[in-house]
Amino acid sequence: MVLPQLIEIAESYRQAAVAFSKGQPIGDGVGVLVVAKLADGLEKTRYEIAKDTIVQELELEKRRVYIVRAQGPGGTVGRPGEAVKRLVESLSEQPKLIVTIDAALKLEGEETGKIAEGVGVAIGGPGVDKYKIEELAKSRNIPLHAFVIFQSITEAITPMRESIAKAADVVLEKVRKLILEKAGEGDVVVIAGVGNTVGVGV
Repeated sequence: MVLPQLIEIAESYRQAAVAFSKGQPIGDGVGVLVVAKLADGLEKTRYEIAKDTIVQELELEKRRVYIVRAQGPGGTVGRPGEAVKRLVESLSEQPKLIVTIDAALKLEGEETGKIAEGVGVAIGGPGVDKYKIEELAKSRNIPLHAFVIFQSITEAITPMRESIAKAADVVLEKVRKLILEKAGEGDVVVIAGVGNTVGVGV
């Protein structure tokens, strides 16, 4: 009875092994892809702030934007919670907004690449990184905004589907619009792209 599920899981891991061995982006890297595209072509300062996690500082229409993401193109998720916490505590000016972008597990029948937007922190896993950002935001009264892109567990660990890549472009425009709406000239915004950076370069 469970054999079809076991075969599906085994095939997912086989495809994942190919993706990692060839350095191809996977579905789980969609959050990192969005912030990499946001920084693309803009002059930026880059430095490591936590283990396997970097900050890219750039200017977007006179807003100071700090991008937090795992260091690519290796296969790591970094420590986004610790990185955001250290970054905000080191800034002389309090951010107007913290935005997180991550992949989310879809339900059977839901469309791959569907986007959800809301308030809170979009980080999966055991919850340690999520808690660090939530605690920081609550103590400093910083608004939290999140974007998630839905996909199956198989799609999350195998080469990125076209629908997920297209959703990344849609989220990118939504993030740009959000920054311009919620932050004025000279304001600071922190954006965390969460996910595995395999195949997604600097």
